[in-house]
Amino acid sequence: MRISHSVIPVLVFILFSGFHLGTAVAADLNRAQIEKLLESAKKSKPADLRRKDLQGLDLSGLDLRNADLWGANLKQANLSHSNLSGLNLDLSVMVGINLSGANLSNTSIFGVHMGRADLSGANLRGSRVIATLDGANLTNADLSGADWGVDIKNQPMGQMRVSLKNANLSGARLVDANLNRAMLRFAKFIGADLQGTNLFRADLAGADFTRANLQGAELSQARLEEAVFREADLSGAQFREIRGKSAIQGLNKAKNLDKAIFD
Repeated sequence: MRISHSVIPVLVFILFSGFHLGTAVAADLNRAQIEKLLESAKKSKPADLRRKDLQGLDLSGLDLRNADLWGANLKQANLSHSNLSGLNLDLSVMVGINLSGANLSNTSIFGVHMGRADLSGANLRGSRVIATLDGANLTNADLSGADWGVDIKNQPMGQMRVSLKNANLSGARLVDANLNRAMLRFAKFIGADLQGTNLFRADLAGADFTRANLQGAELSQARLEEAVFREADLSGAQFREIRGKSAIQGLNKAKNLDKAIFD
């Protein structure tokens, strides 16, 4: 079956706006009802919160590992310090969500709009994310080993990528994280640990890497106009075929510039 080019933008809107096809199974559960469902839940029979309307609820501190939250409406919900490790949160609605201090290790978040989300101090180790996180707060978050890069071989609707424009990742840990081709315009990485991070062909125009550790990071073919590298450690960092080199800020004040690899 061939899909018309005019249909593709509509499908993309559905994915990233959180629009749900069909009728929701249930709506307006409160915290007490959810806690009751979780009491008897287990991995083989999870609490059914699939596509439920949980907008604005205080679910902070809950252990949700035995819940099915696929496609749920979590807009402006408070899940701070909750445990969502290993969950599939694909196609959920997470605009303005509070996930500060939450455990999101090894979670899958695909086709989700998380603009202005609070993920400060969150554990995102090993997570797989293709979502819109423009303006999100990821200060001191742990993205070690996270895979937020484009999967060229598995994009049936075209190349979708994580967007972190104007996001704050200051103090974040991104050791060995994959952010290839990510949209990171004006993102802040002040004091962040990016050792071995894959930023191949990422859009980093205006990004701030002041005092960041970029030892062994891959930035080849990245867009770097107006990016700031003042006091950043560039030992072993790859800068092959980058765009905007002449407009990079603070490069002459970076550490170990002589050990970085340019063309």
